[in-house]
Amino acid sequence: SISAAFWDHLRRLGLQDFPCGLGSWNESRFDAHGRPCRGQPGLGADPAGQEEAMPLGEESPDALVELLRDWHSPWALPPGCTAQDQHLREMAVLTPELLRGSNIFQVLRSLRIVGKGVEEVDEGLLQLQQLEELILSANQISRITSAHLPRTLKVLELCCNAVADLQDLCAQPPPELQHLGLGYNRLCGPSQNKYLTADFWPNLVSLDLSFNNFTDLLELVSQLSSLQKLRILLLQGNPLALIPTYRGFLMDSLPKLSILDDIHIGPDERHQFRGLARQPELIRSEARVVVSVGEIKGVPDPSAHQQLEAGSEAPVITYSYCVTYEF
Repeated sequence: SISAAFWDHLRRLGLQDFPCGLGSWNESRFDAHGRPCRGQPGLGADPAGQEEAMPLGEESPDALVELLRDWHSPWALPPGCTAQDQHLREMAVLTPELLRGSNIFQVLRSLRIVGKGVEEVDEGLLQLQQLEELILSANQISRITSAHLPRTLKVLELCCNAVADLQDLCAQPPPELQHLGLGYNRLCGPSQNKYLTADFWPNLVSLDLSFNNFTDLLELVSQLSSLQKLRILLLQGNPLALIPTYRGFLMDSLPKLSILDDIHIGPDERHQFRGLARQPELIRSEARVVVSVGEIKGVPDPSAHQQLEAGSEAPVITYSYCVTYEF
């Protein structure tokens, strides 16, 4: 579950272990509850003065933070962590009382759990009441229930999972969501098109539907046209992207788009396709695919066999092959 992966991630950060948290290395600076003791140098004090005031066996805040920032240090940030993870660790040095117990739930704004085998987004996520960004790429999520998502979310990234149905996600979607990433999943139309409207995502600015199985361009565009704030759209990798008039029809149908498939839409290109949205008859339901075979390995080369002499009684061996293409 996402909760289990979250706690594993926190343990990996070591927020309660040296040089973070509370211990013999900073006990004179904090009381038993982790609050700063009176008379101790503040965060803006002179570092040299702090060094002089440190009791024997303790380290100054600057020295502890430097252990976290130095990439050669044994306490450097583990691989795959984010800038926010580093910020949390420095907070655990300077103000450890803010990260004790359930306090950390009020601090986190972003959570990145990538490639951890997460299958379930459980209700434990609701404890993160200030969460704005949730990155869950490259996991094994097939279903996500919106009731388990914090209402404060603005970014939800689910790239490279196994999501095939958006019904549960759209039951109570986060109202302020601005980016929804669903690339490299198992979505297909027309059953999922109805969930891609302003009724569910009124503030959506960026939408990634790349590398799914959407095939009906006209139907999809009719739903996306309700997203008045949409500026960035990714549809590459879907079968509908093979339609010859695909890019021009999308640009003219969604005039507020500024980026389509990671390519900026310039005024000249938009002018070139003006009026195409009023000619749906140009949208063909089939695409032409050219397959070129450059080399086949493991098949005997007929030209390498010597020709049999005239009148020879040696047996003649023939070969035949069948090549199948599956789309």
